[in-house]
Amino acid sequence: MNPQPTDPSRRTVLSLAATAGLTTALGGLPEFTASAAPRRPTASPLPTSPRDQLWWQAPGDEHSLIEQGLPVGNGRLGALASNDPGRELLLITDATMWTGGLNDTLDADGQFPYGRADFGSFTLLARLAVDIPEHDLSAVNGYRRTLDLAQGLVTSTYVHSGVTYRREIFASRPDDAIVLHFTQSGGGRYTGTVTLEGTHGEKPTSAESFGAVLPNGLRYGAAIKAYGSGGRVRVNGPHIEFTGCTDLTVVLSGGTNYTTDAGTHYRDPSLDPEGLARHKAAAAARHSADVLLPTHVADYRRLYEQLGLTLGTSTDAQRSLDTWERLRARARDGVPDPELEAAYLQYGRYLMISGSRGSLPLGLQGLWLDGNDPDWMGDYHTDINIQMNYWMADRTGLSGCFDAFTDYCLAQLPSWTDLTHRLFNDPRNRYRNSTGRVAGWTVAISTNPWGGGGWWWHPAGNAWLSNSLYEHYEYTQSRQYLARIYPLLKGACEFWEARLLPTTLPGTSREVLIADSDWSPEHGPLDAKGITYAQEQVWALFGNYADAAAVLLRDADYAQTIAGLRDKLYLPQVSPKSGWLEEWMSPDNLGETTHRHLSPLAGLFPGDRIRPDGSTPKDIVDGATALLTARGTESFGWANAWRALCWARLKNADKAYQLVTNNLRPSTDGSNGTAFNLFDIYQVEQGRGIFQIDANLGTPAAMIEMLVYSRPGHIQLLPALPDAWAASGSLDGVPVRGGFVMDLRWRKGTPTEVRLRSVGGRATTVVFGGVSRTVRLAPGESVTLKGFTR
Repeated sequence: MNPQPTDPSRRTVLSLAATAGLTTALGGLPEFTASAAPRRPTASPLPTSPRDQLWWQAPGDEHSLIEQGLPVGNGRLGALASNDPGRELLLITDATMWTGGLNDTLDADGQFPYGRADFGSFTLLARLAVDIPEHDLSAVNGYRRTLDLAQGLVTSTYVHSGVTYRREIFASRPDDAIVLHFTQSGGGRYTGTVTLEGTHGEKPTSAESFGAVLPNGLRYGAAIKAYGSGGRVRVNGPHIEFTGCTDLTVVLSGGTNYTTDAGTHYRDPSLDPEGLARHKAAAAARHSADVLLPTHVADYRRLYEQLGLTLGTSTDAQRSLDTWERLRARARDGVPDPELEAAYLQYGRYLMISGSRGSLPLGLQGLWLDGNDPDWMGDYHTDINIQMNYWMADRTGLSGCFDAFTDYCLAQLPSWTDLTHRLFNDPRNRYRNSTGRVAGWTVAISTNPWGGGGWWWHPAGNAWLSNSLYEHYEYTQSRQYLARIYPLLKGACEFWEARLLPTTLPGTSREVLIADSDWSPEHGPLDAKGITYAQEQVWALFGNYADAAAVLLRDADYAQTIAGLRDKLYLPQVSPKSGWLEEWMSPDNLGETTHRHLSPLAGLFPGDRIRPDGSTPKDIVDGATALLTARGTESFGWANAWRALCWARLKNADKAYQLVTNNLRPSTDGSNGTAFNLFDIYQVEQGRGIFQIDANLGTPAAMIEMLVYSRPGHIQLLPALPDAWAASGSLDGVPVRGGFVMDLRWRKGTPTEVRLRSVGGRATTVVFGGVSRTVRLAPGESVTLKGFTR
């Protein structure tokens, strides 16, 4: 693709990258590329517990797959599967299948355009249908489909004419393919067709593959291979026909020529996606499904088994219900179902493993779509969505899945820096810097994979992204990782050094620094100065940067400058009118009392400047509690998850648990809640809801925070343990900030055993009730603690 006239030149982008120290960091994000043959395990997958299995008694309606289809994914390539006996339909996605571009021509108000043609949209890659006409749903009985969370495997079984039929669907990362395997027991046969189609009006090369180019220059393609036993499989026009087969395997691969190089406009002109897809599908098809499945399961379980969780024992009556009926019973009767609640957390981990490995990070809808027009373009919202999506990664033992988020930010940084320098101080931008200076980088509320922004500028977005990236370091204690993200932290500090305004507090002679004009996302007036959200995010950013500079022994003078600015930052006060923590540096409530966003509580969570442990002034804790109370406990799923996290930080188990279970309520007619397939539904209007993945990922983070709170040097056990989980439970392999991994057992609400292993941490204090234990370990060492009492 030729550069557009307004695109930054490759020389400019590379210069920015070099200046930021990114020349070694770029290219850290793997793309759709050729790879070596995977290692094949010698053992078959081990059986899994029923606790790890979700199951249903009906397939998904192909017209409502976003609520009924079961998701599979290998971290880059994903699908929603209908599991219909007579017509297996898969809606295929690649994380990089995006329209749009850099989008660097501002609207008349100095903000970014936000449409599918300019900003762009996440879209489908392909549709794959396997039609078996004789197996119409009306002609079968004993239907059941299962999602095995421990193996990353979707299965469906049914009986037709006395024969039991079974199909398995999985997305293999080692083979970079989606595999469908059809078998039977009892002398049955399969006859039907396989059809691969694009979703953008492509003309297929053959029944086995297609390739095309989007208007933005992105090349893409997909390919399939089908093979079976005991019958015939052949290409016939636009279909692959299979006749009289005792078993059938279909392998699909596909992708785009997206790359992480801003200097080539994020496209690799030398890559032929269709040809590569044909090669990958053919390579996988040289093996039977009995070889492909163990390869996938071994890779998947390596991550899934990092965390073990039990929250108690459910009743036999609860276990006898399928997943949908179980959700309905939980909501109707109000009786805790601890095994279902634990499975919901593990489902979030399943989505993370399936959707965030080796490609772009998870956006509003994760890796799964049911069409080419997702609401809000399926983008990355930097004012809560992308951050919430990754709160659970470290907390649930999936630190490796966080890499997609890190790699994305590093790859986008040259373009974000360029756009900030060229466009942020546009005189039409109501959020421009009054100082007239601009430095470093920031982002818009929405970002795409092309280095571009959409909707409005989001000045504090750079601080929130940087703080999220730094928190990952707090878990891993990896100096190499910290060095990678250091340019992001420093660039964000440079932006705020140029933006902050000095002001004298009314009635005093004290001068403080406040944020320039902004709004409290997505709430309230558009031109407020000193909003709590920005003050809290920047306060945390400056502290994180100073710590990073000290660890890496870099920029001591500049770190001292930033520390000095931090000391002068205004920090929010409690309104004498409402008793709430102020949101706008004003005693007045300038917005909606029950607004979905908790932007002014950023210092409570995801930050932890506000602590109910006596280290924070009581009036500030009380003001934060009063504001959180006023926001209520009924909102969208992601907003409930954020509320649950805040209540967990305040050690209020009842409120936190209520909000978690609110998200487990079944969604009907588009209402907020959990869909048939456990996707979280966000009600956008009466009778219409959409899937948004952040609640599926944010709620598990809240559940972990209820069981363990940590910051470097401090671990608190069971801070918000609800009665529903208090009888007995366990956590195995849970990471904690400061560089440790913990195993925890409890009974009757009290820890019975705690095992700590250092993954880089040296010292921490473990607290429960009136007992405090100081632990000192060298990396790799472990210790077991007992004797905790209330």
